[in-house]
Amino acid sequence: MNFIDLHKLSNKRLEALQTSGINSVNDLLHLFPRRYLDKSNIKPIGLLSGQPEPVSVVGTITELNVAGAGRKRRLMMTVEDQTGSMKAVWFKGLKYVMSRFKEGNLVSLFGKPKRFGKLISMAHPDMELLESTSEIKKFDTLLPVYPSNQHLSKAYISNKIISGWIKQILAHKEIREFLPESTLEKYKFPARKSAFQMIHFPKSKSEASTALERFKYEELFLFELSMGRIKKIQRSRKNSTPLTPGGYTKKFFNEILPFQLTEGQKNALSEIRDDLSTDIQMNRLIQGDVGAGKTVVAIGAMLMAADSGYQSAFMAPTEILAEQHYFTLKKYLEPLGINFRLLLGGQKKALRREILADISSGNCNIVVGTHAIIQESVEFNRLGLAVIDEQHRFGVRQRNEILQKGDQPHLLVMSATPIPRSLAMTIYSDLDISVIKDLPGGRKPIKTAVRTDKDRETINNFIAESVGDGGQVYVVYPLIEESEVLDLKDATMGFEKLKRRFPEIPIGLLHGQMKQEEKEGVMRSFIEGKLKILVTTTVIEVGVDVSNASVMIVEHAERFGLSQLHQLRGRIGRGTRQSYCILMAGGKLSESGRFRLKKMVETTDGFEIAEADLRLRGPGDFLGTKQSGLPEFRYADIIEDRLLLEQAKNDAWQIIRNDPELSNTEHKNLKNIFEPYFQEKTELFGVG
Repeated sequence: MNFIDLHKLSNKRLEALQTSGINSVNDLLHLFPRRYLDKSNIKPIGLLSGQPEPVSVVGTITELNVAGAGRKRRLMMTVEDQTGSMKAVWFKGLKYVMSRFKEGNLVSLFGKPKRFGKLISMAHPDMELLESTSEIKKFDTLLPVYPSNQHLSKAYISNKIISGWIKQILAHKEIREFLPESTLEKYKFPARKSAFQMIHFPKSKSEASTALERFKYEELFLFELSMGRIKKIQRSRKNSTPLTPGGYTKKFFNEILPFQLTEGQKNALSEIRDDLSTDIQMNRLIQGDVGAGKTVVAIGAMLMAADSGYQSAFMAPTEILAEQHYFTLKKYLEPLGINFRLLLGGQKKALRREILADISSGNCNIVVGTHAIIQESVEFNRLGLAVIDEQHRFGVRQRNEILQKGDQPHLLVMSATPIPRSLAMTIYSDLDISVIKDLPGGRKPIKTAVRTDKDRETINNFIAESVGDGGQVYVVYPLIEESEVLDLKDATMGFEKLKRRFPEIPIGLLHGQMKQEEKEGVMRSFIEGKLKILVTTTVIEVGVDVSNASVMIVEHAERFGLSQLHQLRGRIGRGTRQSYCILMAGGKLSESGRFRLKKMVETTDGFEIAEADLRLRGPGDFLGTKQSGLPEFRYADIIEDRLLLEQAKNDAWQIIRNDPELSNTEHKNLKNIFEPYFQEKTELFGVG
């Protein structure tokens, strides 16, 4: 069945549908109602009073006129039945209402009645034209309200017209079931055609809910089926090079590393060693809280590559973070004689040529850098391992581009943002996951407090006391893209104020607009303890490990996201000192701002904070941007529907284990639906 067969589909309406992204009858079927009107509660006008619940009224239009002018212009309609009269009023859409309704029409109105003295009125009620009172019987069912926009409204595509089209499609279009019979029985899901009927024309809200549950499961199931197949493809590839630990690795962990590994780090390294020891490509995520020691685990993996004669690429999302990783490698790896280079976008040509030659010759064991690593001019000699830090800040395509730099190199990705399980099950379904939950021993929980400007002098005294006791202090200012110039000015002014207040204390300023040499110099001075206070924007968010830094003051803390605040707090508490995070709240706090600061005081558990932040902002904003690796589900919510997601994943991956090619008879229709769906995923993940 095609669009051309639909009743009342003019060229104008067809254009409006296509402009709205509805290009087929299948798209129309999947245009689900955004809500339902229960018009069965019909009341006589004489019995109406102001009440919170919407009601239906049936009467005749006795008067229709426009009153007022300019912004106060409004359409007034008087409707009467045998018990009384009431007013309906519109402040917008006047032309549309006047084109559809005339005096003498029998109409139904649905809305919330309000009483003003003796007058009862409804603002912008939902209205229908009735031919006779016999049509009232259809009010026994729920009426769908479909998503609309200006294109659909201009083409006069009403709920009634869409409902008519849906009825026509359901009557004439063949709708095949593709979920296995066992799945339908297991969850008591309605058949697919019945589910469409139930969601567009439900007899009750529970019936609509049952149908929606089936469609949510359906899209989660297809996604997890594709992830399962991708994982199977990855595991079947036997052309990666086995990497095994040798002299570098043993010397690093036995002689150079100045602390004992935690159980979480040991387990992660053991899983990585097992992965790397085979010719099957490793695809592993190390997930852990701030300060959990993920970088040390990554160094261990890169040393295994070096021991096997292979190179590693260590990619970070920002220059500051790449530089900080470079300093960490310098601290640990120089005694081993490992050759590692820092590759950034803005380096001088001569230095860049030298680094590129080092990489292509194989003389360089480890390359640390930003996305500059994946540029065409960068040629590796023997890339055996790619490490990506803060993976969620890269798109999936960038992840694939770095893998193209070698012959099936192993992949290790890291996230210092604890990802709630429901989110990890979707964006990281194709990865094996190692979770490091414990923190290195000897560390005390960070104490967090919220303060305001009236506490400024007390805080300044606390800074002086902390520095006098051998500690170091971060003072962090927000850097929001929309107000970058003002924010930078704010940080610079804060730096000047602190210099005046503490003339005897060495203070540094760090921000993204500084030249690379300046940034390196400031960071090195702070790491070496020459600077006691570092005023910085959020470039300090991840990657720095300064054990003496025991105080962090976050200015305008209400402007930061919850996970970002937690990331910042993770820059302190790295040593044995008691550490303190002071959140400076400025101005009037919003409800969400108050919630974020309260949550920070209540807990230091990154996974609990991440869960709260995910609920607060939703998955797209939680990850900072709408990354291409994050699936956008049409009906399912991976937070609210986490149980359904887990069920869909278990069912899908069982099918991949038992019938990977979907060749069984019961999977015939599933295969027809799944193969084109999977083709899109292979283009996204680069696993065709």
